[in-house]
Amino acid sequence: MRKLLFSLVFFVMIGSLFAQQDAQFSYYMNNHLYYNPAWAGVENITKITLLHRSQWAWYQSTFDDGGAPTTQVFSLSTPIYKLKSGFGTHIVHDQLGPQNNLEMQGSFAYHLGVKDSKVSVGLRTGFFSQSIQWDYLRAIDPDDPVLSGKSGKESQIRPDMAGGIFFVHEDYYGGVSFNHILKSSFDFGLNDVRNALANHMFITGGYYYDISTMARLHSSALMQTDFKQYNVTLGLILTMMQRGQEQFWGGLTVRQSEDIGALLGYNFLKDKSLKVGYSFGYVFKDRIAKEPTSHEFILMYELPGIGPVNKKIQHTPRFRH
Repeated sequence: MRKLLFSLVFFVMIGSLFAQQDAQFSYYMNNHLYYNPAWAGVENITKITLLHRSQWAWYQSTFDDGGAPTTQVFSLSTPIYKLKSGFGTHIVHDQLGPQNNLEMQGSFAYHLGVKDSKVSVGLRTGFFSQSIQWDYLRAIDPDDPVLSGKSGKESQIRPDMAGGIFFVHEDYYGGVSFNHILKSSFDFGLNDVRNALANHMFITGGYYYDISTMARLHSSALMQTDFKQYNVTLGLILTMMQRGQEQFWGGLTVRQSEDIGALLGYNFLKDKSLKVGYSFGYVFKDRIAKEPTSHEFILMYELPGIGPVNKKIQHTPRFRH
């Protein structure tokens, strides 16, 4: 595990190649299902997550181009005890100026217990829709044949698939996944256009360290690549405990290709099942073409655990088993 984290840090130190791949989040450590289908049901609780990100908030160009990027995610993860597995589903809406991406995915994962740890192997399948608002595009050549006669909004839907593996221990975790395996393409009826979804690989890892009975550190890392360029995000979160349960947290994330973010969150309700978090991101790269701030909100709700007969659900800050 330490070798995995060292490798991720190494990418930050030497990475001169980077780019935005799929949608990026400061709260990546609370959004595992989006990156890896093997996360489905791993926590042994039913969890619903809502996330909204506004990147380069209040960005405006000299003409209407669709505005700054915004992303919304809905996800649900639940265990299937009788099958030693889990199910997950997520919906993502990603607005990137004139381009709009919408995906609806279902994930299934098989869980294998290994001593005091868990290995999960998952597969995901679903649909990926891409839309283009042609009126937002501005051609350098007014007679560009690609844009000739194009106006309004046009959409196409294609199948999508992903696979991954996840290892979870009480003190650390790590996972690898591959997205867009089918390399579905979107041509919008143009012979010269083949806008294919590139294969992506995600490597994630994290470690928990108990400072005391009242405080815990969570270090994490995420590397994502399309096998041509790389992007690494590192995070460190301090969680304060109350009577053995998480109460509130604060931390930092650093994304090599873009910004540094401050994270804050609080757990509500008597059983701490409702979690609300906010992230403020400050852009430090290529600021001339961007607005300097990004904002992210996350809402997580854990449904009461319903496990096998005579099996007690043990509550921990990481996962339940």
